[in-house]
Amino acid sequence: MSNVTLLPDDIAPIENVPLRVQVANRLRSAILSGRLRPGSGLVETALAEQMNVSRAPIREAIQILENDGLVETIAYKGKRVKPLTAREVAETYSLREVFEVMAVRRILDSGVPVDALHEYCEAMNAAAAADNYDALTAADEAFHHALIRLADHDLLLASWKNLYLRIHQIMALRNRDERNLQQIASNHPPIVKALEDRDADRAIALISEHTRALAAFDPATIVQDL
Repeated sequence: MSNVTLLPDDIAPIENVPLRVQVANRLRSAILSGRLRPGSGLVETALAEQMNVSRAPIREAIQILENDGLVETIAYKGKRVKPLTAREVAETYSLREVFEVMAVRRILDSGVPVDALHEYCEAMNAAAAADNYDALTAADEAFHHALIRLADHDLLLASWKNLYLRIHQIMALRNRDERNLQQIASNHPPIVKALEDRDADRAIALISEHTRALAAFDPATIVQDL
């Protein structure tokens, strides 16, 4: 008789994540959450000391973030979090609108059920009630990710994921001081209702209005000099 103990299926295997990826993930989180603001300098020696690692993984992590478009090199000065411009904010949200309107059209054309979206609406309402901005932001992102997934378009999904790095950052920077969590949460159930009703005009109007909500953000208010 075997003495081997089988672990429950929900215990995930231990992942051996390279140090450069761990560092990149922490820095990316700081950038996207607004803790590292646009224009903030990234000094390898200071980051290495603060994160208790050598300079090599810091350098490699910064390169990963540069490839993501979140970091840039300034001649004779070094690396910094890439600043946002008013044009970039406007272009980001105009492109987001195109992506999400396309997703809504495909969902309505295919007739795919949208029941899964209710879960994220409920999570946003719970986060708003608890005044938990981080949880609400996570549920908000999950809602839109699910919306794009329901469109069943691989290239659209890949493009949206890349764009959402900037969207996440803009949202965090804009809402860092003033944020009405109840209002953010309440914007989503009407979109789901319009999709369930197969009301194309209303669904497209609502998703367009929703994606334009942050487009008036002025990035000049949050830039730091290198």
